[in-house]
Amino acid sequence: MTASDAPRIDTSRPHPARVYDWWLGGKDNYPVDEELARRILAVDGTVMRGARANRRFMQRAVRTVAEAGIRQFLDIGTGIPTEPNLHQVAQEVAPSSRVVYADNDPIVLRHAQALLHSTPEGATNYVHADVREPDTILRLAAETLDFSQPAALSLVALTHYLGDEAYGLLTRYVDALAPGSFLILSQVTPDLSPQAIEKAAEQFRRSGTPFFPRSLAEFSRFFDGLELLGPGVIPVSGWRPGPEDVAAQAEGIVPVYAGVARKA
Repeated sequence: MTASDAPRIDTSRPHPARVYDWWLGGKDNYPVDEELARRILAVDGTVMRGARANRRFMQRAVRTVAEAGIRQFLDIGTGIPTEPNLHQVAQEVAPSSRVVYADNDPIVLRHAQALLHSTPEGATNYVHADVREPDTILRLAAETLDFSQPAALSLVALTHYLGDEAYGLLTRYVDALAPGSFLILSQVTPDLSPQAIEKAAEQFRRSGTPFFPRSLAEFSRFFDGLELLGPGVIPVSGWRPGPEDVAAQAEGIVPVYAGVARKA
């Protein structure tokens, strides 16, 4: 699908990718997205630093698995491009890396060209589809990726928009990966700031966006049968932190868990 084929952008209701873009200081959002973003910020003051912490986690996790030898990446729930994007991190480590992005927001599709500036040695591609369409995403991703070889599957700040179906979906995706592949996840939790997260979740739900914060046990379940990398499941800013993450931790908690695991 090309940008000219994109479905109409619905500006009558907020979309998580555009709300997230507003929290990151982006310009690719609409008044309805900004309104929800501000309402959530009013009840949960952690969301903007949480968005930044998630981006930094993605970068650290991708660098970690790339340095471990992974050369293929499937990123679902990509969001609106914010540099450095996943392919830039992966191809900085290994220029031959191949990356497929997937998202269901038409505005992400319209910015997909920014995600396709691959190194000459590597490749990037974009799939316009919903995470709930694993057969479609995997089929189209296989035009760029070789699933008989190890790959990294990334769903950063996505699973909290999925209900109980999230477990079956993750199993479907992980089952398609070759041994030696990695799973990269982060997810909002009520454990660290229960009242604020419940208020934020209620704002999402009122806007028509389902929202499912998960406890440590519920989030850890996504990694069942996989080998967690150290330090295991941990608040996002503490996962192999760099200097910027250490400094950010002084600003206060970020109620998001993160983890990276390997498929044996």
